[in-house]
Amino acid sequence: MAPDYGLFAAAADHSDDSLAALAALVPEDGEVAVVETDGAPSVPGVAAVSQMQLCQMVAGTLAPAEAAPFDVEDLGEADAPEMLSLATLTRPGPFFAHTHRLGAFVGVRREGRLVAMAGERLKPLGFTEVSAVCTHPDHRGRGYGGVLTRVIAGRIQARGETPFLHVFPDNKGAIAIYEALGFALRKQLTVTILSRRP
Repeated sequence: MAPDYGLFAAAADHSDDSLAALAALVPEDGEVAVVETDGAPSVPGVAAVSQMQLCQMVAGTLAPAEAAPFDVEDLGEADAPEMLSLATLTRPGPFFAHTHRLGAFVGVRREGRLVAMAGERLKPLGFTEVSAVCTHPDHRGRGYGGVLTRVIAGRIQARGETPFLHVFPDNKGAIAIYEALGFALRKQLTVTILSRRP
């Protein structure tokens, strides 16, 4: 994935050739993230600088949609600076200058300012990831995250695909919201950050 879209990379397998190809994707002054069911294999020429656990959740059947007590709007290219600013503040996961181009995004505005959003990211065949679910700290507790997640997941299902998402295991509040929407734990994963820097 290009650095201004995201930092994810993967190897086809753990052969020497595949791991060398993965190492070649790590920029001299940057990082890539590898997501595996176990820890990432040793990659020659780069170091694993951190590891985190992730819960992967999948929605088979979504909870019925309810009318939102606030307006939800589609976001686009003109909203990109605000989207990046909100994601940088709230840190829902990797989000860069062009991440918003990976799929559809929706948001909530208050007094003209973007205060919550959710969108799409990874798209393996038959699936689409719900991603960048975040709310400005001054506007939390109003149900924005749950409604926006439901909107994105509903659109994914309407296309005949299965929505999935990732959440840190200690984010109990978000997990409870996702479970109420119909998401269930599929797998515990490990994300490893690889870097050439010591």
